[in-house]
Amino acid sequence: MKIGILGSGIVAKTLAIGFLKHGHAVTMGMRDAAKLAEWKASNPTGAIGSFADAATFGEVLVLAVHGSAAADVVHLAGAANIAGKVILDTCNPIADGGPDKGVLKFFTTLDDSLMEKLQHDFPTAHFVKAFNSVGAARMVDPVFAGGKPSMFICGNDAGAKEMAAGILDQFGWEVEDMGCVEGARAIEPLCILWCIPGFLRNEWAHAFKLLK
Repeated sequence: MKIGILGSGIVAKTLAIGFLKHGHAVTMGMRDAAKLAEWKASNPTGAIGSFADAATFGEVLVLAVHGSAAADVVHLAGAANIAGKVILDTCNPIADGGPDKGVLKFFTTLDDSLMEKLQHDFPTAHFVKAFNSVGAARMVDPVFAGGKPSMFICGNDAGAKEMAAGILDQFGWEVEDMGCVEGARAIEPLCILWCIPGFLRNEWAHAFKLLK
């Protein structure tokens, strides 16, 4: 598939390399293309451009920016360019300031997630929460002694979730569908839980597993 990555940070770069590794075509979008000159040199088959360029190129889009910038970035991508497309939303609504005894603070509440706000503001796109509850180092082809880890997803469009599940399966994950967009109220805070061992004990190599 053609994948448009909205973002230029570590998550965006990691997923872009993962998509290239698995045979997809990738265009990364950002405000300043110079930020990715080194990435482009190491990944010559990938392309870089503006947010609008990436959104226009991609059949599937990946939103991988700071949660506070997510709405602005989708706006810059262009309403016409995202209409009808699947957007894998990796963002977490992390508030400014450091953690309190290892616990991050969010700028959202448990009654209204970041992805719900995005879906409300951009109703023609099909947002699917994914990749927000694990560190970048384990996003692509994770290997654990306990087997495949679980990736929790949610979204309103069944077809979009099916496409997201196919990508996640290719990337080495078991997919757990947590329903409609409201499920992001529970999935986004998994970021807080995931980060606690890191902040307290410098342990960042874990992932979640749903046992049945």
